[in-house]
Amino acid sequence: MSTVTFRLLSGISKRLSESLGNDSPNGLPPGSPATVAPQGSNSSWVSEAPVVTLQEPIFLMTSTAQTISGFFVWTALLITCHQIYMHLRYYSSPNEQRHIVRILFIVPIYAFDSWLSLLFFTNEEYYVYFDTVRDCYEAFVIYNFLSLCYEYLGGESAIMAEIRGKPIESSCMYGTCCLWGKTYSIGFLRFCKQATLQFCVVKPLMAVITVILQAFGKYRDGDFNVASGYLYVTIIYNISVSLSLYALFLFYFATRELLIPYNPVLKFFMVKSVIFLSFWQGMLLAILEKCGAIPQISSADFSVGEGTVAAGYQNFIICIEMFFAAIALRHAFTYKVYMDKRLDSYGRCAPMKSISSSLKETMNPGDMVQDAIHNFSPAYQQYTQQSTLERGGGPPLSRSHSNLSTRGDNEKTLLLSSDDEF
Repeated sequence: MSTVTFRLLSGISKRLSESLGNDSPNGLPPGSPATVAPQGSNSSWVSEAPVVTLQEPIFLMTSTAQTISGFFVWTALLITCHQIYMHLRYYSSPNEQRHIVRILFIVPIYAFDSWLSLLFFTNEEYYVYFDTVRDCYEAFVIYNFLSLCYEYLGGESAIMAEIRGKPIESSCMYGTCCLWGKTYSIGFLRFCKQATLQFCVVKPLMAVITVILQAFGKYRDGDFNVASGYLYVTIIYNISVSLSLYALFLFYFATRELLIPYNPVLKFFMVKSVIFLSFWQGMLLAILEKCGAIPQISSADFSVGEGTVAAGYQNFIICIEMFFAAIALRHAFTYKVYMDKRLDSYGRCAPMKSISSSLKETMNPGDMVQDAIHNFSPAYQQYTQQSTLERGGGPPLSRSHSNLSTRGDNEKTLLLSSDDEF
């Protein structure tokens, strides 16, 4: 708009205000400019929030931001996809590698989803849908990491053989002070699995509720108003994820000495940092938004609420973080240890499945469904699982004694009775 046109409109507005007197809009005094909330299905209008009239594109809208984030995203995708490919190529321990591949997929999902959300920054609805897909997968990652630790140690029965009856060390620092006087039992393992599985249910449910609230204009990031769904979704989500990560830590606290050969520290740090960092970054940005540090943007073509701006910064940061996460996960879950497991006890190369069949087996959620039934069904509360491999009609072998699974092996699960209570 030219300067002449702007001055002309200002003069007309001023004369109208003077002629209307006290009947000016919103009850404002004569001559005062009326402030109108930006329109939109997800307009993040808060009276205290500053409004920026867009003269030049902000950083998140520039090609520089998209190029920088795209470089880190596509580099992270190349690194992680190559690692996934190598795991599928040397798919010699399916019970372990299916969980590793699922964990590694957090980088492509987080990175590409955040980048797409950044590309559609000016549309206030799209980022909610993109971020919902991303956030649902983190619940799946926590469950698979705990399941991977179970596999490392040979399953429930092998873990119970090592820790059953040992007293739980009471420590306020490690959050076990409330468990004083208790001992490790099958109930302890049940709690760890149930706490992670509940997050796999709660998180997708909250995602569906978020999308519904978004459609009815009842959800906006950073809006802690009691009439907004963001407050309640955040509270439920925070309780659920905290319980899940607490159970994960309790399991590590109980089995840290048994997990030493598998270098668990870096693995635990990476899984918890990726999930916790993204969550607390979002919370920090929401607080900054509430304090008015993040403005909403208004222009002739579109308006972007401060919640969308905060989500844009969050997505840009995640795009960069996933590059470093890809490098760290490459060292934490290396495929090289499985290259040696291709050879059996006679030095022969074990037959390998095709990449497509290995990927299909990895993506099959059947093990998760069976695990949920086993851990939540009252009929199985006092039973531990022990997987065995039957080789061509020979005697069954415990999975803890054999990590090699070939085409001719049939895996079966035995239920061992346990009278422990937690």
